[in-house]
Amino acid sequence: MHKGLVVTLALALLAAPAHGQDAAGQTAFADTCGACHMADGSGSPGLAPPLNDAALWQTLGDQSGRYVTGVILSGLTGRIEAGGQTYVGLAMPTHNWLGDEEIVAIANYLLADINGLPPSVDAALVAELRAAVPSHADLRAMRKGSQ
Repeated sequence: MHKGLVVTLALALLAAPAHGQDAAGQTAFADTCGACHMADGSGSPGLAPPLNDAALWQTLGDQSGRYVTGVILSGLTGRIEAGGQTYVGLAMPTHNWLGDEEIVAIANYLLADINGLPPSVDAALVAELRAAVPSHADLRAMRKGSQ
């Protein structure tokens, strides 16, 4: 009986979400993104667009992970529509100084915890986009469903 309980507990722990990763993503997001985009991703009107934007993530679809990773690595400038507001002269700086693990944690926290989407960013995607950082024009086109 004792052995069965140990096996059951071990399986439950293996199946449980990695709360340490969620906490790491939440902390990294708050420290890196929260000042402008707010801890809940609601953004700052006129300064930083909302990241808890269901319409954006629906438009991006399976490109969501690629988009958010690209924005972290490249930054984003120009004019975008978000949450019913136009952001003109947007100037999000690059955050390419973040480590790959930090980028994975932030991106997946944004996707999964803030937006309820499957986490889709891994170290391989970060490495791919570091090697060929998307342009701001490409990122803006992705927002419109053009890529």
